[in-house]
Amino acid sequence: WDRCQMLSVKGIKMTVGQEQQAGMKDKAVLDDLETHLARRETEALFQEQPEAGNQYLEDTLLRSYLKTHLPPKVLEEVHRDLERFGNCLLTKIQPLSWECEQNPPVFRQYDAWGQRVDHIHTCSAWRRMKEISAEEGLIAEAYEKRYSNWSRLYQAVKLYLFSSSSGGFSCPLAMTDGAAKVIESLGIPGSLKNAFDHLTSRDPKKFWTSGQWMTERRGGSDVANGTETVARKQPDGTYQLYGFKWFTSAADSDMALTLARIADAEGQCTQGSRGLSLFFLRVRDEEGNLNNIQVQRLKDKLGTRQMATAELWLQGARAELISAEGRGVAAISNMLNITRIHNVIGAVANMRRMISLSRDYARKRVAFGKLLKDHPLHMQTIARMEVQVRGAFLLLMEIVRLLGLAETNLASEQEQLLLRLLVPVAKLYTGKQASAVAVEAMESFGGQGYMEDTGLPVILRDTLVLSIWEGTTNILSLDVLRSLAKSQGQVMAVFLSTVQKKLEVASGTEELSPAVQRTQEAIGSLRQFMAAAGSEQPLTMELAARDFSYSLARIYTGNHRTMEWAGWEGASNPSLSPSRWCNQELCPVAVESGRGSYGGGAALQDSALVFGNSRL
Repeated sequence: WDRCQMLSVKGIKMTVGQEQQAGMKDKAVLDDLETHLARRETEALFQEQPEAGNQYLEDTLLRSYLKTHLPPKVLEEVHRDLERFGNCLLTKIQPLSWECEQNPPVFRQYDAWGQRVDHIHTCSAWRRMKEISAEEGLIAEAYEKRYSNWSRLYQAVKLYLFSSSSGGFSCPLAMTDGAAKVIESLGIPGSLKNAFDHLTSRDPKKFWTSGQWMTERRGGSDVANGTETVARKQPDGTYQLYGFKWFTSAADSDMALTLARIADAEGQCTQGSRGLSLFFLRVRDEEGNLNNIQVQRLKDKLGTRQMATAELWLQGARAELISAEGRGVAAISNMLNITRIHNVIGAVANMRRMISLSRDYARKRVAFGKLLKDHPLHMQTIARMEVQVRGAFLLLMEIVRLLGLAETNLASEQEQLLLRLLVPVAKLYTGKQASAVAVEAMESFGGQGYMEDTGLPVILRDTLVLSIWEGTTNILSLDVLRSLAKSQGQVMAVFLSTVQKKLEVASGTEELSPAVQRTQEAIGSLRQFMAAAGSEQPLTMELAARDFSYSLARIYTGNHRTMEWAGWEGASNPSLSPSRWCNQELCPVAVESGRGSYGGGAALQDSALVFGNSRL
């Protein structure tokens, strides 16, 4: 620049001397600006993280339920342990859960020298989860029966608190519980006594987990036609299994129960469900070598990434026949009932976790000049989710209460029939509920809900599997129909009488009268539908199976919410009234057919006509 030249800084003409003085000031401003921008590049979003405290102490519905139902002596001991466990979850288990998510299992097929090793490496946090499960008696509690028929409910409560912080370990626990139940139902024969003791041990060094190897290449639920694995009997009475297991969860487990077809002397196998038998096998021998099993690969799943799920080749795996020949499906049904109940536990736990975090966030996050909790629409959304999770929780508690009675030979025939119906109903319905609530709760965090490092997407991904595992919604809806047909209508009669008796008790409370009336109307529509459907072809009922099952879930849940209402802390809160539940469509409501009639031919041809107004 020419020193005689006039310069322009910020639109002002200056001499050279003035320019030098202004330049120094501008440099200081620019330096400050650069420092500010550099700082901004490394700053995090200024929002307070949502947190949950002691999950047991903060769950007023859980505490109210236990106070109402448990005998005083049992409640005293259980309360003390659950408060301790809630603190343990907060300080020790939840950090392990995140570590499991950050360090998923790794499969190493060969060593450095080309030798096949098929090693599945899991992180230290995953292995610690196994130890904690033993120490807390998460399986043992149900089989020690310290609290008689309440032991199963107590176990379910601990699993409910543990599930959303378990880092995926709740899945192997479900199968472990199921395997223990199968062995118990067989009378704990001598050859399985050692396995049962390991499955139900509180000693971390002795505790085993179990797999459930049913899914093969042709599919999962259709085991009658999809199972190709062959069992060949050996001179010593054991069997060798040959086949391909396409989806084996918790492939790092110590043992497994699996279905296979026994080959006769000519090598032929009986097809269909009558050809299936149930086998017990150890995954590895005492030296840690696989039991003639090859791992083909680990599954690349949407969620539950913390757990090793594998494809396995059985190439002469040594196994023991534990069911009567050809009675494998009947024998493993006890395992399926337990794992489905665990599925319900996981669904309710994930809903509760998401809502707890959403509620805490609403107390901290400011938007449009006030906290989210002060925005009526936002709180209405949370209240609607809360109604869903409360209904699901009560349905879960009813199932495990009935299971506890059945396991201690205290259940009546009617209660056993009701349990048979409610397990598939609850599993299919809560699986769908959980997915819907998880998505809605994620939205309540805005864009932060979509951020991976918040941990919220993990809960959503792990929730989505709950409508698939242990039978899809449609498969379980058909199972509901089978329970009705097998009992020749007794199951439905027990369901209706049970609901009616509870409504009669609730009808004496004036504030519950709208909910009682809605439920009575729903029962009337359900009876009308059943009468009309009875004269139709089986295909018609199959088309309606899904919505019919939803209706059973809604009616029974609404009924229990009505009964429990008076005992809840904060029952005066109208946003959580049973009327909230009962104001949705509880039952099939027919859309008028062309001739304006309910039932019969036209209205039953399409389940959309029968259940046209049903909503989840």
